Amino acid sequence: MENNHEILERLSAILESRKGADPDSSYVASLYGKGLDAIARKVGEEALETILAAKDGDRLHIVRETADLWFHSLILLAHFGLAPRDVLAELARREGISGVEEKAARNR
Repeated sequence: MENNHEILERLSAILESRKGADPDSSYVASLYGKGLDAIARKVGEEALETILAAKDGDRLHIVRETADLWFHSLILLAHFGLAPRDVLAELARREGISGVEEKAARNR
């Protein structure tokens, strides 16, 4: 099976390449063209749809909505010149730290 990190990196490269694409030729390019507000609004919509899927309890629907949420979150990251590796590095940094400790450290 393929390394999941490779999937994220490949998708990240595709999203990056869409920054200069014609908005009429690419959904992602059209989101970039509409700007941060449209991208952020789409992330919010997908987050809500993921929550609603979870409340319904349909596992396949949860997975599909989560995939949509992750996809649009990756677009948001790319908008700011960030990549999945940046989030993965932060998760690795937090590994082994309790959530209570990590949250307290952010407030210092």
